[in-house]
Amino acid sequence: MTIKNFASTVAAAALLVASPALAEVDFSGKTIEWVIPFSETGGSAKWANFFGPLLSAQLPGNPTVVVKFMPGAGSTKGANWFQNQKHDDGTLLFGTSGSTQFPYLLGDPRVRYEYSDWTPVMASGTGGVAYLNAKDGAKFDGSANGLKDIDFIYGSQGATRLDLVPLLAWEMLGMNVEPVFGIKGRGDGRLMFERGEATIDYQTSSAYLGASADLVAAGTAVPMMSWGALDDDGNIVRDPTFPDIPTFKEVCEATDGCETSGESWDAWKAFFVSGFPVQKIAFLPGDTPQDVVDAYTTAFDAVRKADGFAELAAGQVGKYPVFVGEGAKKATVAGTTVSPEAKAFVTNWLQEAYGVSLK
Repeated sequence: MTIKNFASTVAAAALLVASPALAEVDFSGKTIEWVIPFSETGGSAKWANFFGPLLSAQLPGNPTVVVKFMPGAGSTKGANWFQNQKHDDGTLLFGTSGSTQFPYLLGDPRVRYEYSDWTPVMASGTGGVAYLNAKDGAKFDGSANGLKDIDFIYGSQGATRLDLVPLLAWEMLGMNVEPVFGIKGRGDGRLMFERGEATIDYQTSSAYLGASADLVAAGTAVPMMSWGALDDDGNIVRDPTFPDIPTFKEVCEATDGCETSGESWDAWKAFFVSGFPVQKIAFLPGDTPQDVVDAYTTAFDAVRKADGFAELAAGQVGKYPVFVGEGAKKATVAGTTVSPEAKAFVTNWLQEAYGVSLK
């Protein structure tokens, strides 16, 4: 079933069970602008375009949901803009990702936004998959031992963005990966890979499912590893969306010199936890009235509980939990918090590896 057909089915069902408590909130004839601070080629675009029509079908009045893009400065441009927005009529929604969270966590001087000032109404996890070109992929045997003498090129949004996770992972594996900084979204990094300008890439789950998996099917890309997922005890296990792809932890354990304990591992895992299990969050301005917040919360809750949603999501954005209401608030705190030790390690690493100073 397509997203459009699923949304139409959900909309018809919603008319039969509309809540009287939300009758005063009516978006009939209105347009919701869902602003994404990245380009239209990446995983955040896929995420918002997936949820947009489903949200429309559940909000009172079934407004049109239009996804708009505001790329720049690795998403801090859009986030700084949203910080200054005030509630008008409930028609502005903002979406962030780990690449918005990491500059905040690291105290990037370009950050002029404060997550606690915003109102989260939905949060969802994701995963990520790193992959190689066919030539280098032939040397991958489950460890990085055969890749250490290769000079890789990687299209990156910046070392303080979500790219921090793959860049640190590749360094821990002893690989030589030269990032080309300045791309506006991970989709642009994939396009560099397709053109042969980059020889290694990674994409979040939605973007991988939407485009990179086709490269694998065509034989021009070889999966290397996923970042994994967390079990109930906080252990890294295989990503349920990619159960056949080994995790970074597994590849690290198989690679000479890579350790899954100690400062590097603890820092990597801390930022992985902040960047992926709570990877994408939808926010309303902080001064949004409670009845509007409740309408969005109820709508997103109905989306995630609708018959067929799990199956549809699995093929579009992956098999990951969706949080709403208090769950979204708790998830936001988890996604925007790391230990002082992890922050100190990464801050020093950024300075030493890339000359990036955040002071």
